[in-house]
Amino acid sequence: MKPLILVTNDDGITSLGIRTLVNIMQTLGDVIVVAPNSPQSGMGHAITIGEPLRLYETHIFEGVVEYECSGTPADCVKLAKNYVLHDRKPDLIVSGINHGSNSSISVLYSGTMSAAIEGAIEGIPAIGFSLSDFREDADFSHGVPFIKSITESALKHGIPKGVALNVNIPMKSDEPIKGIKICRQAHAKWQEKFDYRVDPNGRGYLWMAGQFVNFDTEKEDTDVWALDHNYISVVPCQYDLTEYKALKQLETWDL
Repeated sequence: MKPLILVTNDDGITSLGIRTLVNIMQTLGDVIVVAPNSPQSGMGHAITIGEPLRLYETHIFEGVVEYECSGTPADCVKLAKNYVLHDRKPDLIVSGINHGSNSSISVLYSGTMSAAIEGAIEGIPAIGFSLSDFREDADFSHGVPFIKSITESALKHGIPKGVALNVNIPMKSDEPIKGIKICRQAHAKWQEKFDYRVDPNGRGYLWMAGQFVNFDTEKEDTDVWALDHNYISVVPCQYDLTEYKALKQLETWDL
């Protein structure tokens, strides 16, 4: 029996990235798609609780059962597991391919990775795939054999319980990808800047911009280093955010 693979994303069901991912997954198993009907980038692990969720069957891909959802990427995974698939549990959830990197701290803001982490919460092996190219017409072709290889390994060996893999692929260049590196998340942040602007009606508004600041510039074991040196990075991520080393320190507080 072929493995059942659930495909989702945060760029929307019509994006080039998810089409590429669906094509790859069709060579590996039975595919079902539940994805947002519009872009949901930067939504993080948001879920819809104050308004109805709309779910419609669509016919964008060939040979695939597919649905578009009005909600977030995390909503899509919840709906797929608890409503669309009923009693059948996916063997794997894959999210992406995202248009743009989700390395380092970006994993916290990423709808792509939140869908994968939602899978881990549900006890389902999950992988989020991202390409370091924000263009709508980005070229994903150089990453296809690596995505297939990583997925095959995940299906064969499994992924540790409670873990989702964050896979980032460098932008296509004249140089072939050097390989795959198992990495840690780089210690970095976005330094935000807010520009005050005025709309055509004379009303002021703020536009957020920012600069990525990497504090691990010399460390060769991070995802950012791997991408900068034309490697694919694979970071195991967990949803348990407890800092266990801090527990003992907090126990000394006079509370």
